[in-house]
Amino acid sequence: MYKEKNSYSIHGIPVLKDNIIWILVKGTEAVVIDPAIAKPVEMWLKNQNLKLIAVLQTHHHDDHIGGTKSLIKQWPGATVIASGADRNRIPFQTLSVTGGDDLTLMGLSMKVLDVAGHTNTHLAYYIPPKKDSVDGNIKASLFCGDTLFGGGCGRLFEGTPEKMYKSLRLLNELPENTKVYCAHEYTKSNLLWALSIYPKDVLIKKRLESVNKRREEGLLTIPTTILEERKTNLFIRAKDVEEFSQLRLHKDNWRE
Repeated sequence: MYKEKNSYSIHGIPVLKDNIIWILVKGTEAVVIDPAIAKPVEMWLKNQNLKLIAVLQTHHHDDHIGGTKSLIKQWPGATVIASGADRNRIPFQTLSVTGGDDLTLMGLSMKVLDVAGHTNTHLAYYIPPKKDSVDGNIKASLFCGDTLFGGGCGRLFEGTPEKMYKSLRLLNELPENTKVYCAHEYTKSNLLWALSIYPKDVLIKKRLESVNKRREEGLLTIPTTILEERKTNLFIRAKDVEEFSQLRLHKDNWRE
């Protein structure tokens, strides 16, 4: 799996109640995104005989940074990449970035995106389209933390509807085949909510059926794609910030 020179792979580790820790692998090196806890990551990396070279932090919440300190004790050479504007809340960062910055990790180009809304300072990390050396397909990858979810988006704990709507518009402009690696397994709940609003929506129904099947089999419903979200995510489909605000308020007060 790891012998192709120009190829990378992405692996998800479910932890806690519904978090997903993503691990980006190329060759014998790995980058971890938002490690909620450390132990499962340490075990996985060691079992795969991989070296941790970096940790990407999307935002400061403890279920995203809780395992970082332990990981960098095990791999002290690993770089912790986070928002410079959030240095007071992620003080162990060693490379501070902001939206618009470019990164190169393991030979992979990566763009830092400002996607505030869930929190005042929230980043996403985007690997632009590139032909995969294994199967020849063009692929792009997005690690978006708690901004965009399968069928949903993050709650507005600090940001405003205007900020989140703008962030979702930015992500919606990415290529439709971009694989979206969000940090929580919320897809089923989000689609049940969407179907409660639009009970006759065929696309939402069909996706929910697929999601139910995957969950019954113990599989993740993530990654999703930008195209899938355009079709079935009500927040992405919102025509303006007013509609988005109404949907977000409805979702905040909805119970399964």
